[in-house]
Parts: sequence; structure tokens; C-alpha cells
Amino acid sequence: MSDNKQIEQVTDPIVSVSAFGYELIRDILLPELLGKETPAILYWAGKGLARKFPLDSIEQVVDFFEQAGWGTLSLIEHKKNELEFELSSELITRRFKIKDDCSFQLEAGFLAQQIESQRKTTAEAYEHPKKRAGKVIFTVKWDKKDVVD
Repeated sequence: MSDNKQIEQVTDPIVSVSAFGYELIRDILLPELLGKETPAILYWAGKGLARKFPLDSIEQVVDFFEQAGWGTLSLIEHKKNELEFELSSELITRRFKIKDDCSFQLEAGFLAQQIESQRKTTAEAYEHPKKRAGKVIFTVKWDKKDVVD
């Protein structure tokens, strides 16, 4: 089955997950299973997801975030070797209210790998949670000298 077919099946509008169900898995079960390595493992898991669902443009990445239920992703700044994104949603605001140390490393890893694939150069992403504002800022940096195939 192609990855596009998988996306279509998974994003069927009839199927939805409650915020509680999402939080139960993301903020309680995964950290219990993965322990103190949870953020690092989620970052690499995000990179792996991006390899399974390669996207050709920032617009497609924005759409993927929306379809995945991760929130509304916006490109807010573009510098020479850096992009800055903002991610927001009611779910993110809720996660901040319930838990002090929310991790968005899955999303960071996904962004890093998508930009790496699109720009053909090694990229890394850093999360900057803005708890009061109920959003997350991601900085994606790359080095043009560190080319990947």
C-alpha cells in the first residue's frame, strides 16, 4: 500500500480521537514506556515518520500537520539557513494546562527531516514551547555545506 493511500485512510474525516485519548497515549503512556529517553526517541520517531511520508513543499508539511491533528503550522520567519515555524491548536493549549513539561520532539523531528529532504542538506529542529501563549515555536537550521543524498 502506498504512503498516500495510508494517509487517506488515516485521515478519514469520520474517524476522530478525543483529546483525552491523545493525551493519554502521548503524555502518559509513551513516557512510561520510554522513560527519560522519551524526547530523544520521539525526535527520531518524527524523522522516521517524515521518511515514510516525504513531502515536497512547506505547504504540504503544513497540510500534514493539520491532517495529523498536530495543530496549525505557520512559517513565521525565513532566514538564510533557518526557518521558524509556529504551531498552535486547542489541544496544545490544553496539554500546557495539564502538564508542565510537554514535549514536541515528535513534531520537531518530523520538521527537521522534511526540511533536510527538501533542501538536500542536514537539518536540525529545536522546540521553544510558549506555555502562556499556548503555542510552540520551532527553529529549523541547516548547513549548506553538509549535503545529503
